[in-house]
Amino acid sequence: MVFKMFVRAASLLTTLGVVPAAHGQFMLASPDFQPGGTLADEQAYDGMGCTGKNVSPALRWSGAPAGTKSFALLLHDPDAPTGGAGWWHWIAYDIPATTSELRKGAGKPDGSAMPAGAKSVANDYGTPGYGGPCPPEGDKPHRYVFTLYALSVDKLELPTGAHAPVVGFVVNGKTIGKASITGMYGRPRK
Repeated sequence: MVFKMFVRAASLLTTLGVVPAAHGQFMLASPDFQPGGTLADEQAYDGMGCTGKNVSPALRWSGAPAGTKSFALLLHDPDAPTGGAGWWHWIAYDIPATTSELRKGAGKPDGSAMPAGAKSVANDYGTPGYGGPCPPEGDKPHRYVFTLYALSVDKLELPTGAHAPVVGFVVNGKTIGKASITGMYGRPRK
C-alpha cells in the first residue's frame, strides 16, 4: 500500500513538472509559479513581438546530493518551432555549491544579480543571462523547463564562446544529480 502511494505521488510530481533526482531528495521550486503553472507576463521576453519585462523568476532548491561542488541552471523550451532543437532561454553555470536560491531578477544580462563566480553563455536570443518566454502567437502554451544540475566540479572548463549544446554536454558529464520544474506560457492570437 505504501509503495503504491509513493508511485502515485512520484507520478503526480512528474506530471506537474517537478522531477526529483536520486532518492527523491533534490528539489527545485519557485515562489513565482507552481509546477506546471503559468509564468507571469513579467517573466516574458521584451522583444521579438513580446512585451514582457524579461525578469527571471525566483528559484529555490534543497537536498543537493553529497559531493556537490557547484550548480548549473539550464532553461529550455522543447516546444519552440525550431525543427526539434527547442529554444535555450538561460544557461548559467559555476553557481557556488553554497547557493540554495536565485532571487527574482537574478538573470540580468550583466550577471550582477547572480552569486559571485557564476557565469552564463548566450541564450538563443544571442544575449547572456535570462531570456524569457516568447512563443508564437496562437501556439498552445509552451513548456519552460528549468533544470538545476548538481555538479562534481567547482568550475566547468568551457571553450571560449561556448554555446548551449556544448555547455549541456559538459554539464551532463559532470552531473551527480538534477531537479526540474516546468512553467507554462502562451500568447493568444491577436
